[in-house]
Amino acid sequence: NRLQLSLSFSHSFSNDDRSEVDGSVVSMVSVTSSSSRLLPPKERLREKAFEYCQRLIEQCDRKAQKKTDTDLQKACMVEAVSILDCVCVEDPSLVFRAFPSIKALFGRLSLDLSFARVLLPIAQFYLNHGEMAAVDCESVWKLVFGRFPAELFNDPFLAHELLRFLRLNLESLQLRAPEFIRFLPNLLKFLAWDSSAVVDDFVDLLPSLVTEGTAVEMLHTLLDLPCLSATLVLQLRSMSLPISEPSNRGLLLLDAFRNPAFRGLFLFLLRVETGSGHTIDRLSTLHDLLAEAADWPRVVCCAQTVPVLLHIYFNTVVTVADEKLLAHLVLVMLERSSLLFAIPTYRKEIHRVLSCHLLRLCKLHPSLVVDQSHQLLEFVGTTANVYSQEEVYTHVVWVLGEYLSVSSDSRCSVTLITSCFETLEAVLFEITSSAPPPGTVCPAPKVITTLMSALAKLASRSHDLIPRVSLFFSKLRTVARSGSAVWCSDEDDLVAIATRVLHWTRVDVTAGSIRRYLDAA
Repeated sequence: NRLQLSLSFSHSFSNDDRSEVDGSVVSMVSVTSSSSRLLPPKERLREKAFEYCQRLIEQCDRKAQKKTDTDLQKACMVEAVSILDCVCVEDPSLVFRAFPSIKALFGRLSLDLSFARVLLPIAQFYLNHGEMAAVDCESVWKLVFGRFPAELFNDPFLAHELLRFLRLNLESLQLRAPEFIRFLPNLLKFLAWDSSAVVDDFVDLLPSLVTEGTAVEMLHTLLDLPCLSATLVLQLRSMSLPISEPSNRGLLLLDAFRNPAFRGLFLFLLRVETGSGHTIDRLSTLHDLLAEAADWPRVVCCAQTVPVLLHIYFNTVVTVADEKLLAHLVLVMLERSSLLFAIPTYRKEIHRVLSCHLLRLCKLHPSLVVDQSHQLLEFVGTTANVYSQEEVYTHVVWVLGEYLSVSSDSRCSVTLITSCFETLEAVLFEITSSAPPPGTVCPAPKVITTLMSALAKLASRSHDLIPRVSLFFSKLRTVARSGSAVWCSDEDDLVAIATRVLHWTRVDVTAGSIRRYLDAA
């Protein structure tokens, strides 16, 4: 249908020698050869469409005099290449006749990014027929997945068409051009720039982009997406504002962007390919530099899409990663929970997502708790985390209490259980014997009760710990019942904690009774 429509459109101009679009040159179908007349109708249509599109591409080589002519040329080239692609799909013998003109067209247009939307159909042609013609497509993918997102991330039409190209050809790309995955940081620039417009595309694409090789870097990149959004804004402003511009809001950030001392940080965010740098040691510096951008509308909008994508990421990674990689991801989650861009709602949402999936990972693979016990104990042993990462901290404590047992992993020793008990005991003692640090609020009752529950579970697995937990709970009950606890500002919360402690101290403190009480609770 597309071929017939295109040919009928071209013949409609044959009755008039003049162009109907501001003097544009209209290409005519070449005279039918005697040999083509002998072909069946379908093959003849194919042959004439092939000849017509070749002729059209040749004529578009002429320099246009007006903008409307340029636009018409681009539209004609898009249609011509697309029709050639359709014809070659139906008759592969035409591939070898078509490739010389397609290669020449790519060579001519690839130097001018204003033809980006014309180059996408050319990329489609290379994808469909490059293998058959034994053509090296590397330069095509470097242009489409390299330069296009890096330099044209703010072009909404190109973003839509390139992401559509990805979605429609995902299986073919994975089979014939798997190297496209290494441009993942570059493709995410479309998302960082205009999240609301392209988030649906990435919801579809993301599961196919998560592999064992990209999982760790993708997690970092998704968490840094608001920083990338701010950096893209700075990149455009840097090109449009003079260096001598007087200081103003946003221009101090621009000075930092242009400062050679920080250039490496921003270049890492703007990287084109995976595995080309690492800024984890300087992320806090980067966040300080970008603090002013935390309320920019584009950055805030970008931050709102990250939790959704993280859920998709974690749902996918558990299906493709082995236990070694999952153990590494647990460490990244703990590390990055304290290294997030300073948007209050963003931090809260990310902590909620990380907590949810940390719990899920440990439930699916309880051995992760023993594998990463040192790092997990280090995390829960840092009292500051109680106040700054309450959600994550509570879930890590619960995981330790639930899965640090011989029933979950035969490698779990009494020594490890005792070490964990002592760490949690020290933290609970510290936060229930002093006021919270200046600038922080009292820990939520959920944190206190989760610590109590974890201590009771651990004590039930080592009889030597039972007297200690009994004595500690008795002291805590006394403090809670006095009603003068500086670590709890709400009277109702204090009553609830005191009631919970009272239950602990009234039961016979044996391993069996503690376990029964926990099950009942």
